[in-house]
Amino acid sequence: MSNNWGEIRDEIKRRVLDRELLPGAKLPSDQELAEEFGCARTTVQRAMQDLALSGTVNRRRKGGTRITLHPITRTTFDIPITRLEIETAGKEYGYYLVSREILVTPPYVASSFGLSKPMEMLHVVALHLADKKPYIFEDRWIAHATTPEVLDVDLSRESANEWLIRNRPYSDCEVRFLAKNATPHEAELLAADTDDALFVMERTTWINSAPITMVRAIAAPGYQLVTKAS
Repeated sequence: MSNNWGEIRDEIKRRVLDRELLPGAKLPSDQELAEEFGCARTTVQRAMQDLALSGTVNRRRKGGTRITLHPITRTTFDIPITRLEIETAGKEYGYYLVSREILVTPPYVASSFGLSKPMEMLHVVALHLADKKPYIFEDRWIAHATTPEVLDVDLSRESANEWLIRNRPYSDCEVRFLAKNATPHEAELLAADTDDALFVMERTTWINSAPITMVRAIAAPGYQLVTKAS
């Protein structure tokens, strides 16, 4: 029995190294592995999430999990808690909730989740500060049908970024990086010029096939993203 996702991850890696699991082999479902290891399904999902990031397995929504055919070195990163990222850099963290309301998702959000049509979700807009200066502007949609507890969270005191990471594990994640010029509203919030190119991180997460959150995090000029190879 194991309640430690790291032990499950390491056991799967051992089976791969010992050729008990061959390249291309399909793993049992998360529920079956949870029964084998005597743990919660979310513990298995966290282990699989790490194995997918390291390139050991490929996970596909509705397609199961398979050992990769050709393991490769990948640049990986953990979804950061912005507060800890700022404090680790030795800076004072600040947070401001701009708005919180339930709205119908725009088409690009519904498309990001793979939904056939827009639906109502919690829309949260917030600004993270480092040493009282703008750091990251966060435009987030949360599927409160999947995560109803978030409706009871005081998001003026705790960021959705931190609450979701601590309380809502995901099984699948898609990430996009891009650059864009600041809109007048973004420029005002981030103390930038409208012709500044801003670094944008877009993340969409699911638990199995159910949507959790889609966030567009826009960084202030000068932001740096550090990753590691594994």
